[in-house]
Amino acid sequence: MQTTEARETPKYWAIVPAAGVGQRFSADIPKQFHQLNGALVAQHTLSRLLSLSIIEAIVAPCEVGSSYWSKVPAADDPRVSLVPGGKQRADSVLNGLLALQERAADDDWVLVHDMARPCVMPSNIAKLVSELGGHEVGGILAAPINDTLKIIAADNSIQSTVNRAEYRAAQTPQMFRFGLLKSSIEAMLEQQKYPTDEASAIEQAGLTALVVDGRQDNIKITRREDLAIAEAIMRNQESE
Repeated sequence: MQTTEARETPKYWAIVPAAGVGQRFSADIPKQFHQLNGALVAQHTLSRLLSLSIIEAIVAPCEVGSSYWSKVPAADDPRVSLVPGGKQRADSVLNGLLALQERAADDDWVLVHDMARPCVMPSNIAKLVSELGGHEVGGILAAPINDTLKIIAADNSIQSTVNRAEYRAAQTPQMFRFGLLKSSIEAMLEQQKYPTDEASAIEQAGLTALVVDGRQDNIKITRREDLAIAEAIMRNQESE
């Protein structure tokens, strides 16, 4: 079924892909099910999204039958649905979009967030929603680069130094119009291309997305040592 026609007041939906195995994390348990500051990573992430009443529903493409979900209370929230994930991130996001297509209009907003970004501040998501509210396409949270960036060759020799002022580190959520994101991802997958984030699919479609300043503490848990960093971040956030 096709998405419904645009409505006067767009609604907001969220997709949180969680089907990845986290190869760089090097653990038997998927990183979203590791303990972090008294709860599982997935619990923190979903709870922060659920704190935003503007979000109509959250879809988590994942391994639905995993027993670990029973340890994530937020997964039982009426606004949260678990659906089968895909082989690649883009496949999972598309599965999430398809799960919402009977409820979402083309001009509605969909926020795609990494399950492995449990430190995202709801206030930063609210800022993203506010600054992109009237945009025709959408945009992403992104943080400035503080380190000096080098371009290197295959042998690890330095080729040049780039102007870091021209670069940003992409974060999530990434928020786009439902119909545009769905068609953009479908077009890339039909060409057997796999975007590493949603903005890449939007760019490939010839559309222009915006950047909204994100917080440096919105880290993605990629390696085991990131858990300790995330725990320190959360303790600091509790004092704000």
